[in-house]
Amino acid sequence: MSVSAIDTEDRGRRPDISDNEWEARVELAACYRLIHRLGMDDLIYTHISARVPGPEHHFLINPFGLLYDEVTASNLVKVDLDGKIIGDSDHGINPAGFVIHSCIHRDLPHVECVLHTHTVAGCAVSAQEDGLLPLTQTAMIFHGQVAYHEYEGPALDFDEQQRLVADLDDKLVMILRNHGLLTAGRSVPEAFIAMYYLEQACRMQVAAMAGGAAKLHMPPADVPQHTADLIKFGGAFNSSPGAREFAALVRRMDREDTSYRM
Repeated sequence: MSVSAIDTEDRGRRPDISDNEWEARVELAACYRLIHRLGMDDLIYTHISARVPGPEHHFLINPFGLLYDEVTASNLVKVDLDGKIIGDSDHGINPAGFVIHSCIHRDLPHVECVLHTHTVAGCAVSAQEDGLLPLTQTAMIFHGQVAYHEYEGPALDFDEQQRLVADLDDKLVMILRNHGLLTAGRSVPEAFIAMYYLEQACRMQVAAMAGGAAKLHMPPADVPQHTADLIKFGGAFNSSPGAREFAALVRRMDREDTSYRM
């Protein structure tokens, strides 16, 4: 069940917004609020985008200058692949957000949502030479599925786009070296749940490596792949990855605050 199917309130909806677009807006706004509640936002920076249903190749992204807990369905900004704002908006967008997100939406049509964070744990692992290690079951679900992209400075150079897309390729999770984390999903819930578990894996790794003299125990060599094969993250274990977890968190949020639906 989609987020908007749970509650069809449309208090802030403009007449020019279709039912499908409004549903996408509510779902994306919910994702912003959940990322904030889980402590994965970074003031007014980082970004989550979602493709707008339809043939126009538009996507939604946060208004630059608003905190994640200020994002609502109606104030999300709709842009085209050239960065032109579509429709009325009182806000602009983060240029770095456009550079990162537009190329993924343009070149990887199966991707519906892109999520990027600068968390302490994510940035810490992005700065470690070996990247994400198979130290925990949570990390092992991503075994063989993590892409890496070298840091090239703030993401303001359009020349970087082709390298970013090439590095992501067909994977759903990426560690941006010395920068942070990125997940892509075939739905908002899938991108969200990938980021949730990637973040958890990074937190666990940083905590394990903070043990000082304590020696880390690595699993047998064949176990990480075996774990990934059994769980099949983003695959057959769940036809709608992240949907149940996302819906459960939205239900909890709705008991406390529904302002994201405005």
